[in-house]
Amino acid sequence: MRSFSQLLEGRPDPVRVSADAVLAAREAAGDDTLYVVLDDDPTGTQSVADLPVLTAWEADDFRWAFATGKPAVYVMTNSRSLSPGDAERVNREVVAAATEAAEGARVAFVSRSDSTLRGHFPLEPLTIADEVLAASGTAVDGIVVVPAFGDAGRITIGGVHYAGSRDAGFVPVGTSEFARDATFGYSSSSLPGWVEEKSDGKISADDVLVLDLTTLRTDREASVALLRSAKDSRVIAVDIVEEDDLRLLSLALIDAETAGSTFIYRVGPPFLRARIGQEVHPPLTVEEIRASRAKGDVATGGLVVIGSHVDLTTRQLDHLRQVEAPVEFEIDVAKIIDPTLRDDHVTEVAERAATELNASNVVVRTSRTLVTGADGDESLDISRRVSAAVVEVVQRVLAANPPRFIIAKGGITSSDVATNGMGIRHAQVIGPMLPGIVSLWSGEDGPGAGIPYVVFAGNVGSTDSLALVVNKLSQA
Repeated sequence: MRSFSQLLEGRPDPVRVSADAVLAAREAAGDDTLYVVLDDDPTGTQSVADLPVLTAWEADDFRWAFATGKPAVYVMTNSRSLSPGDAERVNREVVAAATEAAEGARVAFVSRSDSTLRGHFPLEPLTIADEVLAASGTAVDGIVVVPAFGDAGRITIGGVHYAGSRDAGFVPVGTSEFARDATFGYSSSSLPGWVEEKSDGKISADDVLVLDLTTLRTDREASVALLRSAKDSRVIAVDIVEEDDLRLLSLALIDAETAGSTFIYRVGPPFLRARIGQEVHPPLTVEEIRASRAKGDVATGGLVVIGSHVDLTTRQLDHLRQVEAPVEFEIDVAKIIDPTLRDDHVTEVAERAATELNASNVVVRTSRTLVTGADGDESLDISRRVSAAVVEVVQRVLAANPPRFIIAKGGITSSDVATNGMGIRHAQVIGPMLPGIVSLWSGEDGPGAGIPYVVFAGNVGSTDSLALVVNKLSQA
């Protein structure tokens, strides 16, 4: 464990850069790029506000999103729950549909993934680069890797990615629980080493460019020169500690792209906010949440769906029990994977949850003991079957007794609840529930349209964060 001050010893102080400065740089460069964010689970929206979201990706879906006039659109691919082959297929479909809908407008692609380095890398950005070349004839020069997410305690210094907090200190992410993921595990905390590890040695650590914090904060020309030096989809890892660093990077990227470079981005949640020059949105007020709700009869209580198994989620659930005392139902994974028990179990949980919503907030959670398979593929299959059960419970509850709000805890869980449980195809990101984290959506269609929907990553926040969100939603 290392303190924040220890990690930054000898590094230059932050350089203050406003969101307006990024907007001005975009305008001066004639940069009207539309950013299409392929989000491998919905938690990437937690750092932004007032942007469209798609859970489907036909060309007409993109036409709806582009017609909003917003500078970016998020596409929920949920690819972290998919096999490598299916993830590749989905990435190709999204790029092709977005390119068709753009009708010649400049589009750039952002591959948003987990800030703790889990996901299909380098498969996804390389697939996007291949499709961009096929669709436009433009070769991608660099893949810019920026996993940092300061609001959630993920920072990169000296090419090494860390997880933790300024109060408790930081550990190299390769030593954290996230690196032990059953499907996307890894050992290296050094981003160049991680790239080599995840590419099975096809990309050498020595071939990864590193834009270090000192250069980023002190020498814009050198930063641009490093970015411009990338060719043939070369990976560029970037040191980032806070929002101002992301804005400095944005300015350097604008210069490099104006000079002719083309990049694909593999990033954590806050990158897009800085890149489009969006201000950091403060946590939503009760009044803003209330204004986002469509009129209609809803139950007294809200529904909290928990699929994440990381330790932080378990601690947040324990705290919620203490301070809010919701009624709680368990989706037993052992019963879900037993075909003789599955249907009756799902029906019972849904019916009881729908009834209890008349008097109380309700938690529906998967059993806390993580069940994994013999290998990554089998673990993914179990996850899909459990998620299908969660979706069915949400569908049944919505049909019987629409809740006051819905919270989904966990990336894959929140994607499946939005897309399949609530039937959302188009949505708007309203803003964050907590500083820089936890996103509120308003669905435009489907059975869950107009019900405040909160996408809550499993690995963000503090022990009391879930209870704070539930309390605020209960007042709205």
